[in-house]
Amino acid sequence: MIFFFSATGNTAWAAKQLGFYTSDRLINIAKNSAEPFTAQLEPGEDIGFCFPIHGWRPPRIVVDFVKQLVIDTTGHYVYALCTAGDTVGEAMDIFRHVLSEKGIKLDAAFSLLMPESYVGLPFMDVDKKEREKAKQDKAAEDLKGFAQLIEQHQKHVERLTIGRWPRINSRVLGAAFYRWLITDKPFHVVSDRCVKCGICASVCPVHDIDGGLGKEPRWLHNGQCLTCFACYHHCPHHAIEFGNRTKHKGQYFFGRRKL
Repeated sequence: MIFFFSATGNTAWAAKQLGFYTSDRLINIAKNSAEPFTAQLEPGEDIGFCFPIHGWRPPRIVVDFVKQLVIDTTGHYVYALCTAGDTVGEAMDIFRHVLSEKGIKLDAAFSLLMPESYVGLPFMDVDKKEREKAKQDKAAEDLKGFAQLIEQHQKHVERLTIGRWPRINSRVLGAAFYRWLITDKPFHVVSDRCVKCGICASVCPVHDIDGGLGKEPRWLHNGQCLTCFACYHHCPHHAIEFGNRTKHKGQYFFGRRKL
């Protein structure tokens, strides 16, 4: 069983590939987070957690899902895989602690370098086309190797791109990121670009957008926004901006080239 969360498609692709290699079933966290999820496991079934990195930390929706998860992992192999545009810092250590509070021991941990999708800071943008393709090609190669380790139930395995200053990135900068940068307040629509297609509302994993076909989207400011930028990246007319920070920046989701 593979639990996954994905906003721009990188992690969904990784989870589906792992599912293909291991024949494990997929559970979309965003579609099963409204109430505690009870996992009905088959004997010897592996348990995987796949998620993107948000501010060198696991996304809040993933942490909250695990805290409510009803599962008995006795006799089951447990692994986690995260995707990131760059380094992951101590994100997996944080996630390991979240699991341990549920009595779940992590046997292996992996990180996968994928195209950049976070555009919420002035100096951050999506990757250039060549860099994007290179990351995707390398990720496909790395994932095959990770799947082999998982199928062999290799324990005490860590294949993580931790980077420099991991504690500062995850504990200090990550805390600031969660406190000040995870917000829907800067999101707004450029009306003359919006065609009221409803795509942004449909892809929001936390249902923070009041919209739909024929409606100009409106953010609900309900405290659930993950600032995952799914709405921004999936808009076919680049009609969504995040304050002034996304002007003239590209868009990306897995399977689509940036504009």
